[in-house]
Amino acid sequence: MRKLALAILILPLAACGSGEAPRKPLTAEQSAMLSPSDPKLAELYAGSCKACHTVKDSLAPLTGDRSVWDARWAQGEDVLLAAAIQGKKGMPAGGQCFSCTPDDMKALIRFMAGREDEQ
Repeated sequence: MRKLALAILILPLAACGSGEAPRKPLTAEQSAMLSPSDPKLAELYAGSCKACHTVKDSLAPLTGDRSVWDARWAQGEDVLLAAAIQGKKGMPAGGQCFSCTPDDMKALIRFMAGREDEQ
């Protein structure tokens, strides 16, 4: 019982030491304004990913919204790539990007997760 009480007292403080303020969610309008800097990726993104990842009602995580992508990113890039290739929940296999290579998909995931500059 004592350990439980201690955990309850300490848990709210766990986030305090991170030094980062909680991220604010993006709106669908803000998300829709984003596009990959690479022209090839921008074309692939516009032709497949953007249709769902800028529409809140699609339940897909909005492009650039780190408030929802960070938890997914923490699972690892390979897990996200596998989900994109196989499909997940309402997302069809490959995100219906028929010309995307696995490297394209990795780059698109990085972009949508707000980590385009990370390698």
